[in-house]
Amino acid sequence: MTTNTDDATDGDANSDDGFEEYADLGATTSNAMDIAETSMDRVRELVRDETLADRIRQKSVHATGDPEFQHLVRFTGADDDEPVRAGAQAVLDEQPIVTDITMVKAGITGRGHDCPVQKAIGNGAELAAETGMTRTAASVLELDKQGVYDGAIAVVGNAPTAALALADCIEDGTRPAVVVATPVGFVKAAESRERLREVAAEHGVPTITNVGRRGGSGLAAGLTNELVHVASDVREGVVDL
Repeated sequence: MTTNTDDATDGDANSDDGFEEYADLGATTSNAMDIAETSMDRVRELVRDETLADRIRQKSVHATGDPEFQHLVRFTGADDDEPVRAGAQAVLDEQPIVTDITMVKAGITGRGHDCPVQKAIGNGAELAAETGMTRTAASVLELDKQGVYDGAIAVVGNAPTAALALADCIEDGTRPAVVVATPVGFVKAAESRERLREVAAEHGVPTITNVGRRGGSGLAAGLTNELVHVASDVREGVVDL
């Protein structure tokens, strides 16, 4: 599944904060902005637009092209808005955004934030070789040893084993600011998200996930980018967390 990232590198609009202003759906040219605005207007005809959580539901519909996907999104927190508030605040606090794989990292917007963005994959090679666990699971455990996930926006868009490893880390005391997890597939994907929700709820970690087999890197990146968008709206006084 993919997100619309047309013209993501066009333009040079800078904010007073020293970073490029968030560009909705990656659009910066006038033509691209018209397309982006029209696209989201159509999504808002299909998904209500009343809460912060609704913005995540809208982004899920746009990212998947499926109006029914709004009913598959799940939130862990005191209310559905809590993970969005936590994620936006983490963006404002310039906390790290940590993805499971390169594709998710590539989809994270470079505009609207000064958060360092890094991927887990590529770490933990020795652990994977020694134990036989997947490289993504080992990479999550390796970064967790370094304390990378505490206070971070943790994003899993592809690997169920990364979500399961992250759930183990949370159970052992790690506390991300928020988790966005949409691993995709027929083996362990739905189960990994279910376990993550259960562990996160038990330990008070806000999460944004989905149910079912669907998901993927584009969806995870799109939902994370919406947290950046909310943070941008907070700076501009449009949203009050």
